[in-house]
Amino acid sequence: MRTMPHRPQDLIDNLDDRSRDIFKRIVESYLDAGEPLGSRNLSKLLPNSLSPASVRNVMSDLEQLGLIYSPHISAGRLPTEQGLRFFVDAFMESGTASEDERKLIERQLQGDIPDQATDALLTGASTMLSHISKGAGLVVAAKREEAMKHIEFVRLEETKALAVIVWESGEVENRVLELPRGVMTSQLAEAANFLNHHVRGQTLKEAKLQIDLRRDDVRKELDTLSADLVDRGLAIWAGDNKGAPSQLIVRGRSNLLENLDDAADVERVKLLLDDLERKEEIIHLLEMAETGSGVRIFIGSENRLFSLSGSSLVVAPYRDSNQKVIGALGVIGPTRLNYARIVPMVDYTAQLISKMIERQ
Repeated sequence: MRTMPHRPQDLIDNLDDRSRDIFKRIVESYLDAGEPLGSRNLSKLLPNSLSPASVRNVMSDLEQLGLIYSPHISAGRLPTEQGLRFFVDAFMESGTASEDERKLIERQLQGDIPDQATDALLTGASTMLSHISKGAGLVVAAKREEAMKHIEFVRLEETKALAVIVWESGEVENRVLELPRGVMTSQLAEAANFLNHHVRGQTLKEAKLQIDLRRDDVRKELDTLSADLVDRGLAIWAGDNKGAPSQLIVRGRSNLLENLDDAADVERVKLLLDDLERKEEIIHLLEMAETGSGVRIFIGSENRLFSLSGSSLVVAPYRDSNQKVIGALGVIGPTRLNYARIVPMVDYTAQLISKMIERQ
């Protein structure tokens, strides 16, 4: 069996015009109707006369490359997940949303209240994305990260201290911090003074990054135990919900239940709906969005969050006035999403949401 080249360009170079045309028609038929396309029907669609037997030979080559497969012995062919990824990367033309689509998005988001509250705006975005995609619209809203105003360590006993953070909002939070033996009270004060001098006014995420970047300075200014306390004092809040996604908005779940062909499809959607309830995994959506500047497409098992359900996700980040990613929005649906239409609409929605949040 021939192995599939890793880069789309490598694979394109391995396909002649006839193979590319047949492959594209199989994928486009699947995206349009969700049905396998057989050699007899394919031969009728091709501009140049080609017998069903010749078409089958080409299909066999495409199958060996891992681009298509036959769901049943005598059926036509469907694209594999690899094939869909190759099609999206190599052949799909994704431009910008049309003027009519942009007006539709603006009208549904802005409505009669252009300065509506953020929660209402994001809910509207999820509903709108569901409507235009016939899938499920998803919005992940990140909880705003607060800046730190003051940090203090208060000894409780020999191996325990109370780590106190005062946030800019005035809220005070305490955590019990385990201490290595031998830490003196003066070292607790030294570590707190260092943090207050260097990271006051920063969020926890920013503070941890700052300390990592200044690792040499930490070692120069502090002894080993005090430097360790600096790390412990920040790490004790690791995994806390400050700055973590606090809101998931999903609209259009019922769209996913429509037009299901068999029990396997029903089971796939059940898995997807279960995944959507696993809120502890939602952080990965933001991580996905943050790794790219625009829209990202995850097909089937490429997407860790929805890999079991074999669904596709089109997702884009939205930002605040400082161009910081504060959330993500997109569309979830079966792998036969209309990517060419949905990608630019998700992209435009994310841009518009960012502008509307900036004006608030």
